[in-house]
Amino acid sequence: MTASLKVRSNHRQNEILELLERAGGSMRINAIALALHVTEETVRRNVKTLANDGCLEKVHGGVRLVNHETEADFNQRYGENADAKKRIAAHVADMIPDETSLFLDIGSTTAHIADALRRHRRLLVVTNSVYVAYRLATRNENRVFMIGGELRSHDGGAFGADAMAFATNFQTDFAVLSAAGISAANGFMLHDLEEAKFSRAIMARANTCIIAADSSKFQKEAPIIIGDPSQLDYLVSDRMPPEAIVAAARNWELELQIPSKTA
Repeated sequence: MTASLKVRSNHRQNEILELLERAGGSMRINAIALALHVTEETVRRNVKTLANDGCLEKVHGGVRLVNHETEADFNQRYGENADAKKRIAAHVADMIPDETSLFLDIGSTTAHIADALRRHRRLLVVTNSVYVAYRLATRNENRVFMIGGELRSHDGGAFGADAMAFATNFQTDFAVLSAAGISAANGFMLHDLEEAKFSRAIMARANTCIIAADSSKFQKEAPIIIGDPSQLDYLVSDRMPPEAIVAAARNWELELQIPSKTA
């Protein structure tokens, strides 16, 4: 715990700082309110005090801890654990036939999956990731539907009401999703509420749902639960999870798939 977390006398402010610490240093106001079960006005009031005291700073739609390394941007995350992500991507690509339809989200592992799908033909791809759209559009007779809205600067993803409304136009064969954390207690988690809402929307509109996440996500926590893990069909990772997650996956009726190291 940082020094700023130790010296706060206000319980709510401590909760906000601790939540930001666990989330990687930054969160949106609405995500903080949801995680703490309070109103956004309560969060804003306490955030104002914390900002005035120099503990955090306000950014567009959210806050971040001062002098804290925030969650890495897309380019950095794309390069982290690259070998594991490429093995996962090759395995997921093998699960997806030509001439099928799928949702792909904005995760860095999902971006590797888009790379692995570049030899597939006649895919219908729905995505809110500018990287995925760029990699799969205008090739092999694919049809790519890019969900609209303002693209976020750190990951090139589109979110919001218009993005959600556009996604409801589709019912796909597959959805491929990412996770920031995986635990036996909470299932699959993300740092951002809008990302979780989008994940829930595409889970409900796909016949087969695949979570693709490398083993660094095991036992890692994030503040927003994606949804009921029993709605998912497969977890593809680079190694077998800890026994607690394996047991939870059995209860969720979720199949674990681990590609060979030579894939």
